[in-house]
Amino acid sequence: MNVHDAAWAQHPLLASRHREFLGAPIHALTMAETLSIVDEAMATRRPLHHVVVNVAKLVNMRNNAELREDVVSADVINVDGKGVLWGARLCGIKLPERVTGVDVMINVLALCAKRGYRPFLLGAEQHVLDAVESQLAKDHPSLSIAGKRNGYFKTEEEAEVVQAINDSGADCLFVAMPTPRKERFLKRYRDELTPNFFMGVGGSFDVYGGKVARAPKLVQAAGMEWLFRVAQEPRRLWRRYYDTNTAYAWLLCQEFWSRRIRRNVNP
Repeated sequence: MNVHDAAWAQHPLLASRHREFLGAPIHALTMAETLSIVDEAMATRRPLHHVVVNVAKLVNMRNNAELREDVVSADVINVDGKGVLWGARLCGIKLPERVTGVDVMINVLALCAKRGYRPFLLGAEQHVLDAVESQLAKDHPSLSIAGKRNGYFKTEEEAEVVQAINDSGADCLFVAMPTPRKERFLKRYRDELTPNFFMGVGGSFDVYGGKVARAPKLVQAAGMEWLFRVAQEPRRLWRRYYDTNTAYAWLLCQEFWSRRIRRNVNP
């Protein structure tokens, strides 16, 4: 059994870059620093649980105790959304850059090809999973995939899925399921899973496999990637983004003024 290594909290880089924003822990890491820690985890065989937070997740964590526990118990918490990056900076929290989940996944897969690590791909629809495998064969011909399984399985099948992952001998695990299902799965089985790095990647398989287009770089830089996503699936996404963005704007205003008042009282 792979017991979670609590010593990651004392890792010099993680300890020095720990921050708090809207009551949630985050790490002020660059992409390069994140990848260095991931590489260390797989090289030393110390299990590392990685998550990212965006506006929607920060908002939902305040009303969902299980989701909050699943996120805060992770070892590395990167800032995924531009809204979180800008909001934290507005409140005086120094963050170096946005480290998106999809980019972490893509870079870790490249690291696997370079170092000989073997990933397990879990989640998404079967045709998307097959498309991801095909794209990986083109991008990284030397990469060996430990195994794959689509995300359409029942709760009572989870033990079987965990066993398949462990039997594959995978070094890392990517879970492409929606929030909060991926967080709940990883939290529930983190001490049983034998891969040394695991992360939830949400819809990243859809992007990498070509099912969903990613916003152009200029749109990402402008912080409007969410609007690009809504334009692709308006019926499914508009209300979700409206609700979470509105709630976030209110929380951010409260946080900004609270911090400003505290600075004036304790200059």
